Amino acid sequence: MEKESRKKISDHQKELESLLSPHAITSKNTKGRIKPEKLKNDIRNVFQIDKDRIIHTNSFRRLKHKSQVFIAPLGDHFVTRLTHTIEVAQISRTISRALRLNEDLTEAIALGHDLGHSPFGHVGETALNKISSDGFHHSRQSVRIIEKLEKNGKGLNLNYEVIDGIKRHSKPQGKFFAKEFIEGLSLEGQIVRISDFIAYVTSDINDATRAGLLDIRDLPNNIIQVIGENHSDRVNTLVTNIIDNSSDCMGSKGKSDPWIRMSKELIDIVTELRNYMFENIYLPVSNSSAAISSMRIIDILFDYLMNNSELIPDYLLEVSDGNLEKSVIDYITGMTDDFALRFAETLDPSLASDVFEGRL
Repeated sequence: MEKESRKKISDHQKELESLLSPHAITSKNTKGRIKPEKLKNDIRNVFQIDKDRIIHTNSFRRLKHKSQVFIAPLGDHFVTRLTHTIEVAQISRTISRALRLNEDLTEAIALGHDLGHSPFGHVGETALNKISSDGFHHSRQSVRIIEKLEKNGKGLNLNYEVIDGIKRHSKPQGKFFAKEFIEGLSLEGQIVRISDFIAYVTSDINDATRAGLLDIRDLPNNIIQVIGENHSDRVNTLVTNIIDNSSDCMGSKGKSDPWIRMSKELIDIVTELRNYMFENIYLPVSNSSAAISSMRIIDILFDYLMNNSELIPDYLLEVSDGNLEKSVIDYITGMTDDFALRFAETLDPSLASDVFEGRL
């Protein structure tokens, strides 16, 4: 009876995948895992398994105490790295379902895309990039966490398409919608890449308003007229435009070369919005006293750990093959804002005092 029940579930999974677009990545056409695995049962497909593996990691749990834009905010309603991740996952699933693409793959990429973020958001990332002899970027660190660091150095052994989507989700400043940037990336990976933008740019407007750095009336009127006056309208405008302009992703294989995109008119508007946010919100926050204090904390923690390597978990040293700098970077990256602040205060009680300045 148990085998019969599981066979029905397995058949249902296969039936659902058969209804997807011919351009979708399915369990059958995935490139697979680095280390092949035999499924214990067919209750979950391979991408559902990846999604579950990500959710149950320590790295995923720590996202709830990592900054998004505003550093170590005391207010209850600021976006954290975890709430941002949940928003990206939901937006990604909406677009993926509408275009008959693989929701499970899309959600797995979305849930894992920011695992490699450091404490203090992009400010912490900037500090680590200056320190590291190899440079530092959160998307690359996300892949390192997945492939090597999680499960005490065993890694998660996820599917190629999940890792590739996570590796390539980041976007350069300025115009990032060109097709050349997503060459070879799955449609599901493209969805997460653009959903990440939708989630952060719309929520960052709310947080900037909450922090007193922005009045919604400050935004150029042409932007508001097109994307909407409130949060839900803005998200809806962007999502529906993407679905409308990417409808060929549902089409027949070989008849087109589909990709996930917006209309040219909306691209111009959101590029203007993103540039406005960089100039008026992101860069000022990065130059604030809280940001300067946060970068100083990263520097001090790095120097201290380089001279006190016994504090670094053994598995991080083993994974790094004796590269002390790499293991220190891995350890600091895994810290939450709170942990880094508490650690810093044990070295110098005055270190954390300015990080909370101006937060509500």
